[in-house]
Amino acid sequence: MKKDFLPEIPEEFRENLGQNVLVTTIDKIAGWARSNSLWPLTFGTSCCAIEMMSAASAKYDWSRFGFEVARATPRQADLIIVAGTITNKMAPVLRRLYDQIPEPKYVIAMGACTITGGPFAKDSYTVVRGVDKIVPVDVYIPGCPPRPEALLQGMMALQQKIKLQKAYVIEKPKDEPEL
Repeated sequence: MKKDFLPEIPEEFRENLGQNVLVTTIDKIAGWARSNSLWPLTFGTSCCAIEMMSAASAKYDWSRFGFEVARATPRQADLIIVAGTITNKMAPVLRRLYDQIPEPKYVIAMGACTITGGPFAKDSYTVVRGVDKIVPVDVYIPGCPPRPEALLQGMMALQQKIKLQKAYVIEKPKDEPEL
């Protein structure tokens, strides 16, 4: 049975058809492109920042995974890596940086001090007890401080999350905590 909507393919193209035709969706192409071209904005405040710098060094080389250029300005970044203790005085600055990142934007929380306030949260009124009270977090990386391998694994988890998102669909905004 011949289908009317398919054109007749010449014989010389039939043998290589499987190697030369790609069928996919816009969502998959956009997800692949977004996940493999993340530009992180680094927000390091303590010992976790040293491990984050190590992940960008030649030994671990996060550029192999598509995190090529660490940006110094939020307007050119689409990911912010928060590494270290966040104090109440730094919270508005972090929120301002997050607000300046264009959509779609992602957040990685790296280290126990970032996620829960760490050992400083118990007796200190100045430490924020979790960065998720300031900005919505996409990936949490536990540890004190987490190794560069853990950061790379968290970045790859974020890539998988991005690949599964719908492209060009206006989604309901994330619940963002108030300051």
